[in-house]
Amino acid sequence: MAYAERSFDMINKLDEWGVKFEKDETGDYNVKKVHHIGTYVLPMPEGHHMKKVLYRQLRKKRVQVINRYMATRLFKNKDGSIAGAFLLNPRTSETAVIKAKTVILCTGAAGRLGLPSSGYLFGTYENPTNAGDGYSMAYHVGAELTGLECYQINPLIKDYNGPACAYVTGPMGGYTANAEGNRFIECDYWSGQMMLEFYKELEGGKGPVFLKVDHLAEETIEEIEEILHSNERPSRGRFHENRGTNYREKMVEMHISEIGFCSGHSASGIWTDENARTTVPGLYAAGDCGSVPHNYMLGAFVYGAIAGEDAAEYCATHEHAEIDEAEILAEKERVLAPTKVKDGITPEQLEYKLRRMVNDYLQPPKITKKMEIGMERFAEIRNDLKNMQADDPHELMRAMEVEFILDCAEMAAVSSMYRTESRWGLYHYRVDFPETDNDEWNCHVQTMKGEDGLPTCKKREIEPFIIELDDEEKSAYNKMRIEKNTVEV
Repeated sequence: MAYAERSFDMINKLDEWGVKFEKDETGDYNVKKVHHIGTYVLPMPEGHHMKKVLYRQLRKKRVQVINRYMATRLFKNKDGSIAGAFLLNPRTSETAVIKAKTVILCTGAAGRLGLPSSGYLFGTYENPTNAGDGYSMAYHVGAELTGLECYQINPLIKDYNGPACAYVTGPMGGYTANAEGNRFIECDYWSGQMMLEFYKELEGGKGPVFLKVDHLAEETIEEIEEILHSNERPSRGRFHENRGTNYREKMVEMHISEIGFCSGHSASGIWTDENARTTVPGLYAAGDCGSVPHNYMLGAFVYGAIAGEDAAEYCATHEHAEIDEAEILAEKERVLAPTKVKDGITPEQLEYKLRRMVNDYLQPPKITKKMEIGMERFAEIRNDLKNMQADDPHELMRAMEVEFILDCAEMAAVSSMYRTESRWGLYHYRVDFPETDNDEWNCHVQTMKGEDGLPTCKKREIEPFIIELDDEEKSAYNKMRIEKNTVEV
């Protein structure tokens, strides 16, 4: 509810700061309809300037920024509240400890979980620098995570690490089509059900699936190119040019992305309440690593503000806690261990093996036996960590990222096996449990670190709806496929 109530004020604040939003001839925000329920997407024609706009505000507030350090673990006080973080400099291998009354995790999605079909480690749909750091740190410090069985899976351009953006072209007349050029889904806005229909079209012999815009007027295509080739991802235009793809002449081939965690695109994140608090006192989460489904950039800003305000109040009533020196030394030894290995396995080799196993055993449709085998393979890889070698600070960073990814892989498998039903379309489609069971599984699945060091799960009751949905809205996603009308003669 806080997201809904505070979003408009946040847009106005960003507008005042200099973020360029699309407006109509009356000066009102030009909101687009890309979803079958509601009209709420606001384009940013110059979104690539967002970081500069935000940085200017940091300078004005004289906020101290410490660059070139990555956090590897969080520390707790004796009373169970947050106490600080352990840091690694990936340029020098220097380590440090920061004492903190509160910590806000805003580390983005776990974008490097599955391996892209291209085989490139960094050719992911999400930002590939997001290796699941926040998820891993929250897990090891004892926080609950939620919805990790609800994977992020997206439609993307074949062989390109970026979205097809059919939802962007939708308001202008573009749409997702099969190999025959026919539309087969009513809504191009991605969801688990949309991806399930996408998968069925591929498996049903009518693939590949395409983004179709070649029927549009020249001025419309030029507008689409301006948005997608300059604002969305500048490399997209170069990719199409080198491949000989012209929107005016042919459809753009699409594919199914690798799996990941992301509350912004699914519902998988660190559990938070309405104040962005996690289950560990003093620890907060916001953005794609939080647990606000489909919150996107605006939700990241809103919940970032909520987390900051609540954290400031928390700091005012708490003192810095001492961190156990033994814990610091143990973490330093763990982090620097790869630098002491000779003739070992490179982080790149171990990461490729791990993420290939994620694809082999966790990619939906999910099968119980495959996920069980996956956990066996992940255990073997965890045993290989002691042989991982880092020859320089950059490789040491990559070694830490392998451990983040491994934590996420195990959590993904365990949470998926725990929910013995299918839900959210392709995101959690279990072949051996194909039906949705609302009597047993209309709940959250919480994942946390067990006493044996492996993930464990429990159910958490869903809070009552603030606005009760009718049956038509609840079942709308199951009616996305366009069925051909049959005519009796």
